Amino acid sequence: MKKKLNKIAKDTNSLLLKFLSKQKKTDLIKPMKYGLFPGGKKIRTKLVVDVGKIFRIKYKNLIQVGAAVECIHAYSLIHDDLPCMDNDLLRRGKPSTHKKFGESTAILAGNSLLTIAFEILSQKSFQVDCKTKIKLVKLISECSGHSGIAGGQYSDLNFEGKKVSLSKIVEMQIKKTGKLFSFCCMAPVIMSKKNSYLKNFDVIGSDIGLLFQIADDLIDYSGNSKEAGKKTRKDLKKGKATLISLLGHQNTIKYGNRLKYKIFKKIDKFGKKSEDLKGTIKYIIERTK
Repeated sequence: MKKKLNKIAKDTNSLLLKFLSKQKKTDLIKPMKYGLFPGGKKIRTKLVVDVGKIFRIKYKNLIQVGAAVECIHAYSLIHDDLPCMDNDLLRRGKPSTHKKFGESTAILAGNSLLTIAFEILSQKSFQVDCKTKIKLVKLISECSGHSGIAGGQYSDLNFEGKKVSLSKIVEMQIKKTGKLFSFCCMAPVIMSKKNSYLKNFDVIGSDIGLLFQIADDLIDYSGNSKEAGKKTRKDLKKGKATLISLLGHQNTIKYGNRLKYKIFKKIDKFGKKSEDLKGTIKYIIERTK
């Protein structure tokens, strides 16, 4: 698993470095690169590749989609860390982008990474037809904005210190995390033009995203800050609405395990072609950082 993740991370970063090297040199390139690289484990891009394997999509095209996803993800982290949001000073074992470059620069670098994702999916070197490109850009836009990441972050901040129902917590976490995971699972289906599978992989992606957020919350609750590369135990201090705050630590672990088996049941019908996807899901729930 680690070997596959490392290869995908290397190929994704290589594409992103090449793409950024062709951009006009501006003062924002440096903070953009700082927030983007090394860019974590590339679990989202791994999902794109895993689902792409099921639908026999070219690896090069999948990495290009993954590169766009990583730009969106980096933008969201830069903005989430801001003092007006979650006020985190550490990210991936180094100072947050705003701590390194200042708040205004971090906001502008995040905005620039968001828009570069659309450039990556619309450029000529992305060898898919124009209709498919438009569908992908539309979907990633929806997953990133008020109905996705931004909307989920709004709810996350708004729910602090409040008693929130299970359904609202799940809805918030699916928006904040699950929507981008849905894109990762739906993008290869769109590229394959096998639209009858779209709804199924939309749900699978949302569930994997929710599972990822549960794992993140568990790391925050009982993980080590040094190993995690970010400050832990902050959700409890801020009164964040999480499944742990509602259900408790052990019940959240049980909830995550039930969710994992639910996802496995949906992808079992793809047989051996889904083995890599199952491996990634297992990695997500078992990770410690």
